[in-house]
Amino acid sequence: EQVYSRLNGTFSQAVQAILNCQGTVILAGVGKPYFVAQKISASMASTGTQSITIHPVDALHGDMGRIKSGDVIVVLSNSGSSSEIVDFVRATKAIDVTRIAITCRSESAMANECDIILDLGPLKEACPMGVAPSTTSTAMLALGDALTLSLVELREFTIEAFAKNHPGGHLGRRLSPVSTIIRG
Repeated sequence: EQVYSRLNGTFSQAVQAILNCQGTVILAGVGKPYFVAQKISASMASTGTQSITIHPVDALHGDMGRIKSGDVIVVLSNSGSSSEIVDFVRATKAIDVTRIAITCRSESAMANECDIILDLGPLKEACPMGVAPSTTSTAMLALGDALTLSLVELREFTIEAFAKNHPGGHLGRRLSPVSTIIRG
């Protein structure tokens, strides 16, 4: 509820930016937010939004070539102040992209370089020491899922399209037409 109350109209702006993306949605983060970015990207890709992850350090050492004009970049960082994420976002200023920040510090250096800020606000970590990413990573993941599911609805992504993206495993077998299973 705390996160929801802080999003105001920026959530809709982020959804529209991703929906209107002419290229690829690129998610990036450092540390635990990178793993959250990977999960969000995978969910987007499996539900009809072209998406990849880029690690900011790799981007600064050659992978910037993966980013093209028209892409949307979503950067995740609790503090928004790690040098790797800030340098990465600044490097993207040379490319015509939309930058979306998911952060707990809307006034951070990273957020100040972005076009849209999804501000989670100050969150207390659940770990006994109050430092290990737990609450913040969970909030980022929930927000990423909310973005993904909003896009599913707006794109009118069908169960048939979902099945095409999930041909393997139990889910794939359950969603596949009987004729596909019999041929296999």
